[in-house]
Amino acid sequence: MHLIEVERKRELPDPHVLRQRLTELGYREAGHLTEVDIYYSRPDVDYMKTVECLRIRRRDGFAEMTYKPPSNAATHSDTDVIAKRETNVTLSGPEQAESASRLLDAIGMVELVRVEKRRTIYQHPERDDIIVSIDAVTDAGTFVETEITAADTDVATIHLGQVEGELGIADNPIIRLPYRDLVLAAAN
Repeated sequence: MHLIEVERKRELPDPHVLRQRLTELGYREAGHLTEVDIYYSRPDVDYMKTVECLRIRRRDGFAEMTYKPPSNAATHSDTDVIAKRETNVTLSGPEQAESASRLLDAIGMVELVRVEKRRTIYQHPERDDIIVSIDAVTDAGTFVETEITAADTDVATIHLGQVEGELGIADNPIIRLPYRDLVLAAAN
């Protein structure tokens, strides 16, 4: 059985209000981290147009390379839920991120943008498959990402909406663009 990450991102004008609601509902703070992502594209395929993702991520002694396939009607629903199977390769250490960047440069990949975000992660009190993250993204703003990992996308999507309702964020504007695109737009 393959699990799919089902997530939706929304604007978050006041993170304090959401933090208070998470505490009331019994969510536990599961961690803080700063992630630095370098995004790439191919010279012959514009990943901005295909909404593909190839990135190298670094955080707290950890590094990985991730690929997410192009978005289409099957992966990006009318309700702005994104469900894609990611391919992640954990690098042996953060120093390997530089080697991975050199490898991508050597094969002709094009660096698009650097995204830095400070993330606070909250875990549902009873379910390990529900995570809520508050992200402060340099040059882009503050956002909330609600994520459910499941085998059935339709069931997870319904549950995602219920969780957003319980958290009081269901009316916050949905962010359809990845952080990569938001940071690029802010730079132009």
